[in-house]
Amino acid sequence: MKRYHSLLVVLHWLLAVMIIGGLIMGGKVLSATPNSVPEKLFYLKMHMTMGSLILALMVFRLLVRVLTAKPSAADIGNAAINKLGVAAHYMLYLLVFLVAGSGLAIAGMTGLWDIVFSQSGAPLPVDFSEYPPRTAHGILTKLLFLLILGHVLAFMYHQFVRKDGLFSRMWFHKRAE
Repeated sequence: MKRYHSLLVVLHWLLAVMIIGGLIMGGKVLSATPNSVPEKLFYLKMHMTMGSLILALMVFRLLVRVLTAKPSAADIGNAAINKLGVAAHYMLYLLVFLVAGSGLAIAGMTGLWDIVFSQSGAPLPVDFSEYPPRTAHGILTKLLFLLILGHVLAFMYHQFVRKDGLFSRMWFHKRAE
């Protein structure tokens, strides 16, 4: 088998777009919008909905990954780099789960679910940074961004330097048995 299950491929690319969108939304839009601005509720609703959907799809993706056949591990001829690649993939999963978990913790501690989704009229907290999960969320999202950047650079290395076809394992083709 040379390729991942087609459902894993779809989930990979869908989640890639969603995670990058969530990082941009949180890092550029939400952080730049004061809590006193009414549009902040709309942005938070989008961000929280996207984060919850990412979490659900990541759990589903993990289940699909465990339950489906996968190609053999990539081998570039260097055991340390092979192990680093495997570790980076596990770290991507872990960081996405930690980012989602810290986001849920922020929402729980601040009452965001009621404020954002029930439209109760309750005000947003003056400053989210007083809540410890917010600090963790900020650090974790930056680590996730850096790991994604490393993932993209590794793709470029495999695709354009090594030209080893590794990318085809996570692209849309008929699976070879």
